[in-house]
Formats: sequence, C-alpha cells, structure tokens
Amino acid sequence: MTEEKKDNQNLSPGEVGISVEPDVEKGAYCNLASIHHSAAEFVFDFIFVMGNRGQVVSRVITSPQHAKALLAALDENIKKYEASHGSITPAQPPVQKPVIAH
Repeated sequence: MTEEKKDNQNLSPGEVGISVEPDVEKGAYCNLASIHHSAAEFVFDFIFVMGNRGQVVSRVITSPQHAKALLAALDENIKKYEASHGSITPAQPPVQKPVIAH
C-alpha cells in the first residue's frame, strides 16, 4: 500500500487527502497577475516579468464560486500576515500594460 493511501485512510470525515506532484511542489515565482472572467469561469494568469518581457508561469481556471472563496481566503491570510509582520505597502502599478500573446 502506498504512503498516500495509508495517509488517506487516517482522514476524518469531511477531510480531503491532497498530494502535490514534484514539478508543482517546487512552485513558480510571479510578480504580475492577470485575471479574466466569463459568465462561467475565472482565469488567473500568474506571470514573471523581467525588463520588458514576461512569461505566464501558471494559469488557473476556476468557477466564480471558487474565485470568491479564494478572495476570502486571501483576505483572511493577508490580515493574519499584517498582524504578525506589519502593513503591506501596495506595489506600484506596472509602467507597461501586459499583453498576452496567443
């Protein structure tokens, strides 16, 4: 039996066992985000910009309900961060408007 299956057997009702693939686990750095939406979904593009060039390093597509839950979770975590580390100074908006090439 794999370690993941052993761990999932110890879950309480209502808990979900989550695994992370090694290529996802390392993460991706971004310093710009672009958000688009339709009636059915939100698209989050996470972008790394260096100079006047950028690269989408990750794209997340989710439902409006999950996008709103993400907003609430992010707000809660920013409040906790600022309570421990002080106020976050907002970044200056980019001088150049990002254009995503398809």
